[in-house]
Amino acid sequence: MNIIDAARAAVAAVAAAAFVVTGTGAAHATDPTSRAPIPVPYSFLTGAGMALTQPGAELPGANDWTCRPSAAKPRPVVLVHGTSGGAVTNWPTYGPLLHNEGYCVFTLTYGALPDVPWPVSVLGGLSDITAVSVPQVGEFVDRVLAATGAQQVDLVGHSQGTLVSGLVAKVGRPGKVHTVASIAPLWEGSGGGMRRSLDGVPGVSEQLGQIPALSQMSPGSEVLQLLWSGGSPYAPGVRYLNVVTRYDQLVTPYTSGLVPGPMTTNVVIQDGCEQDHAEHLAIASDPRAADFVLNALDPANPRAPRCEAIAPYLGPIPAPPGS
Repeated sequence: MNIIDAARAAVAAVAAAAFVVTGTGAAHATDPTSRAPIPVPYSFLTGAGMALTQPGAELPGANDWTCRPSAAKPRPVVLVHGTSGGAVTNWPTYGPLLHNEGYCVFTLTYGALPDVPWPVSVLGGLSDITAVSVPQVGEFVDRVLAATGAQQVDLVGHSQGTLVSGLVAKVGRPGKVHTVASIAPLWEGSGGGMRRSLDGVPGVSEQLGQIPALSQMSPGSEVLQLLWSGGSPYAPGVRYLNVVTRYDQLVTPYTSGLVPGPMTTNVVIQDGCEQDHAEHLAIASDPRAADFVLNALDPANPRAPRCEAIAPYLGPIPAPPGS
């Protein structure tokens, strides 16, 4: 069995398991407005630390299958990670943040390669995007809708997760997605930055030839042609937010994610906040980017996006004592 056949078999197994939903009866439903708040870290590296020190743990604030959306926040939110990311590693900020904001929030690790050694085995977003990742996320959306009773979900994606979210909204589950909030999107594809970023990871370099997703994110790929069918990467009737950073070292050029559309808002986080130096990773936990995402999910109650000094990779820079 080749790697693609093995991946498809894994998808079938995940799809079968996805509909075994336990503990979701109405008698045990959780009201998201009644939950106690939990701490929100704004450092992307927090997720990696959590995955290393608490293997198998759920993302704080996420995947409560008894959660029922409130009238104020009627759609559950599904978090869709980036290349080599995962349910925990990619979303240390958004799990707790959306929990505290009263959302039913869910996340998964999709697109992990089957039958490969550690550490590649725990990295998501590496398999074939259209044959594996989009079906896996689509099945997860089905599970979330069945569990919560909602008619649509909102998707928050980072990096490759924006392409996967876009394909789910447009061709995978049309009509089931209301909003796609994209952090560091690459609608027009990216150069080789993502592949180069994996070259130095122990155990990964020799596996690069088995990672279909890398070439599928290149400009002109069949995946991007599918996404752009009809002349736009956007699905009719779906609202889009694109948040990018000038310092993106993996999506090159960073303007790949700034595609105009009739129901689309494009944001460069440095516009109006030059001290924000978040790059491709830090932007996924950036407080300013998070405020734009919250505004996209709940446009009736907008907030002024924060502006803080942000260091590449590390996140917010503490204010000097006495300042």
